[in-house]
Amino acid sequence: MTHSYDSGSRPLTDVNYQAANAPYGSNNYNESTGYLPPQKPKKGLSNWIKFGIPVLIIVIAGAVVGGIVGSKKSNKSAAASGGSGGGNNPGAASSAISAKSAIGRFATATDTNYFMPVYPSTTNTAAFTTPTFVQTTNANIAWPADPFKPANPSPTTVRTDRPRLIAPAYKWAALPNLIKNDPYLSGWNDTIFGNASAYYPMPPVAYVVDGASGILDVSRSVKMRLKAFAYVYRMTNDTKWVDRAWSELQNAASFGPSDDKWNSGHFLDVAEMTAAFGIAYDWLYDVWTSDQKNQIKQAILTYGLTFGLNAQTNTSIGWWTTNVNGNWNCVCNGGLTIGALAILGDDTSGMATQILGVTVDNAKANCALGPSTDGTWSETANYWYFGTTGHAEMSSALLTATGSHYGLVDTNQNFHLTGLFHMYATGPTSLFNYGDHGPNKYSTTANAMLFYAEQYQTPEYALFQRDQHDAPEPWSMFWYDPTVSGAFWNGLPLDHFFDDGLDQWTSMRSSWTDNDSLYVAMKAGKNQGHQTHNDLDCGDFVLDAMGTRWAGELGSGDYLSPGYFSSDAQDSQRWLYYRKRTEGQNTILVNKQNQNVGAAPTVKHETTGEAQGSSTVYQDPGTSTAYWIADLSSAYADTSSFSRGVRMINGRKQVLIQDDITTTSALQWRMHTNATVSINGATATLTIGSDTMQVQILSPSGATFGQGPAQRDAADPTPPEADQPNPGVTVLTIDLAAGNYNLEVLFNPQWSGFSSFKTPPSVPLSGWTLTSHD
Repeated sequence: MTHSYDSGSRPLTDVNYQAANAPYGSNNYNESTGYLPPQKPKKGLSNWIKFGIPVLIIVIAGAVVGGIVGSKKSNKSAAASGGSGGGNNPGAASSAISAKSAIGRFATATDTNYFMPVYPSTTNTAAFTTPTFVQTTNANIAWPADPFKPANPSPTTVRTDRPRLIAPAYKWAALPNLIKNDPYLSGWNDTIFGNASAYYPMPPVAYVVDGASGILDVSRSVKMRLKAFAYVYRMTNDTKWVDRAWSELQNAASFGPSDDKWNSGHFLDVAEMTAAFGIAYDWLYDVWTSDQKNQIKQAILTYGLTFGLNAQTNTSIGWWTTNVNGNWNCVCNGGLTIGALAILGDDTSGMATQILGVTVDNAKANCALGPSTDGTWSETANYWYFGTTGHAEMSSALLTATGSHYGLVDTNQNFHLTGLFHMYATGPTSLFNYGDHGPNKYSTTANAMLFYAEQYQTPEYALFQRDQHDAPEPWSMFWYDPTVSGAFWNGLPLDHFFDDGLDQWTSMRSSWTDNDSLYVAMKAGKNQGHQTHNDLDCGDFVLDAMGTRWAGELGSGDYLSPGYFSSDAQDSQRWLYYRKRTEGQNTILVNKQNQNVGAAPTVKHETTGEAQGSSTVYQDPGTSTAYWIADLSSAYADTSSFSRGVRMINGRKQVLIQDDITTTSALQWRMHTNATVSINGATATLTIGSDTMQVQILSPSGATFGQGPAQRDAADPTPPEADQPNPGVTVLTIDLAAGNYNLEVLFNPQWSGFSSFKTPPSVPLSGWTLTSHD
């Protein structure tokens, strides 16, 4: 169970997906040093660079360790909004077109440091309305109905027209007109063309075996390129793109040892390469020669499906077939399914039929269980990307090719909530990126949100994702429903509580559309059952304010470290590495010991329930609050009782974190930050750029702050190899002897023009209510 990794010692950044996919042309990311000071965009950028963040960024940027806090928020770089509307259609359809024409894209810019969308500060009442799908058959703004409607769908009975995978011929025919009338489709189209043009002169992707992830980066790069080349050909009929795709395919078919070119020992590699070849076979089917088709088909069979069938009985390569809830099952079954569907009907070996007789049911029993009952992806917030991309690709390919998803979308009755999980896990700067962040994403995006929006009739998912920097790529062109209208934030609650016992976490914020807003997320949940991608981190939290992450995550360790994925048992070597240990988290450390892996916290919470309205400027009524409390006693050996609480106070301008704890051993409060830290007794002043966060110990009296490096205590057990260094990271600490405490820590972001800070009353967690701190 290995993956790609980052074993370097470069400074940690404040983002994970975003940093690993830094925008081409933004000129602010460096492999050796991480983030550089923000730079203004160069003049004369082509429209495709301005219009959308191009997917080419993922070729240029390497794997980056999951983010903590970085530099001060950047200046904003303008992104063209453009696009042309049109049509004088009646009712809601006309209003939707007019709004799109008037405003273009909702996001007016992209933050060049965090790659988050920047929204206007004024309200367009025609556009920022309740999320909905406009009911219309107008060909200017709506996809036509799919003429392929089998009465009795079967995974091995496919449509007769090509393409059949994800983007059927009727959608290709409708797409040019939709692009003319939708600013998002227009911008994404420009970006895809720009990416393909950038890939075109590059040599084919080189065969490079990574010690941790085999050729996964290679496979995903090939897939990304082939999607772009095939897309541009179908939009232009220029056969130079077919020729370029062929050279990429020939190169990838010649990889590695003759008997296992796509590295079945790390089956994700096989799956992604099989999907890449399947897409190229299907999308360019009409222009391949018979010999080219045969070569592509044989590669899919020999290096993909043969090993896929073997994986069903060979546990050494097919352990993922009983993976239950991991991303591996989604990606592996998805890739094999796409390859099989592509060649079905041309395959005389029968392997494609055999594969389709296995992958669908296997994915329903495993992949479909990836989200917990509350929608949280059961691995980590970053592994959500891999799992949902595999799930959406597989489901979409089955739907378009055969007319059904066979329960993949609804077998898990809570799968529809996973888009909500992603939205609430996304803060103003980046994800609540706990645990491992995983390998390079390359062709992996959050565009499953666009697919889920249509499948679950949840327009908020599409409205949220379409403004994100990773939206422009071929899948978005066919998963996006251009009849979607309104603003994702209109009516969306500021707080959400995720209560599945495996996960248990909360997300609270002061705005959905202000990049400077206050955001805090905290987790409890179990320390086992996360595919060995979690940390020992009950009580862990992140905190954003003023466009900066102040308390952040260290992310993945070195995936090649001995014992890193050995198990999630208490004595696992994984827990010897600092980034996975309890001391490497933003939580309480007792007796310098790791938390118990058998922890089973319980939680309670309340919120005043405010939701943002149509305006991009949320006006807090002054009484708005939320709190979340977790009983973490089961996570510690030397405590008789321990609860941790977090709440928004003072109109969501301040955050209070409180620990009510009774211990028989010394304890330490810990928080990781990239800020410069200045301590004056019970007050710590954190500075990043020109912004300041003041942190105060309200209780107990006499407690003071300390600070130190982000590294294991000298008395800790030695891991099998040296820990990764964490340069630029400071640990803010509070040390207390054994005893009974109400440890209260108040965070006061030094907002511009605001001075009405409040010192809340001291209230035991057992007495917290919505009005207890008024």
